[in-house]
Amino acid sequence: MANKQKILIVDDDANIAEIISLYLTKECFDTQVASDGEEALKAFESYGPNLILLDLMLPGIDGYQVCREIRAKSTTPIIMLSAKGEVFDKVLGLELGADDYIEKPFDSKELVARVKAVLRRCGRNGAQEQQSEVKAVEYPDLTINLTNYSVVYYGKSIDMPPKELELLYFLASSPNQVFTREQLLDHIWGYEYIGDTRTVDVHIKRLREKIKDHDMWRLSTVWGIGYKFEVK
Repeated sequence: MANKQKILIVDDDANIAEIISLYLTKECFDTQVASDGEEALKAFESYGPNLILLDLMLPGIDGYQVCREIRAKSTTPIIMLSAKGEVFDKVLGLELGADDYIEKPFDSKELVARVKAVLRRCGRNGAQEQQSEVKAVEYPDLTINLTNYSVVYYGKSIDMPPKELELLYFLASSPNQVFTREQLLDHIWGYEYIGDTRTVDVHIKRLREKIKDHDMWRLSTVWGIGYKFEVK
């Protein structure tokens, strides 16, 4: 039997954590629950999850700090959970490296769909995907490989969350083509993602911090429309 995908559920509300665990167990995932930030960080090391469902409002170390500490050493996908709906919370979570954001209360089917979508996009769905053809684009001093989720910039490997890499690859694989924020949301996050266009802006900002403009190419803003990977 194939190994089950492991989901770490971090929520101080035991009832919500149990419900999420039941949803995912029915879909043949293996789950473990942590009730606070400190327990979550320990469980991350010992359990080795494929994905983390992380509540923001935790006792002690909050979800933002947990995300920050995990992202400093790992690209394991993180989906943030919160009853808060303000744009500030979404943007901050994404800036810290979260891959998606779900507001409470959530529909069980949506939760499962988000988990599966993030795992699928992160290339963690087994050998079948790993055996598919290599998807990579190369430019002077930059190689973006979507197959093994790696970016090499000036000869050095650059760590970035899956969504950042997918966005960079998507733009770079269609050089000089302009995409609206709505198109990028649809292509990278999918129809099931309920977000706003600031999500795209946040990820572009983070990419620019890691990948600076080159003499031969750059991430370019097309004012009033969206973005493009400009090649000279």
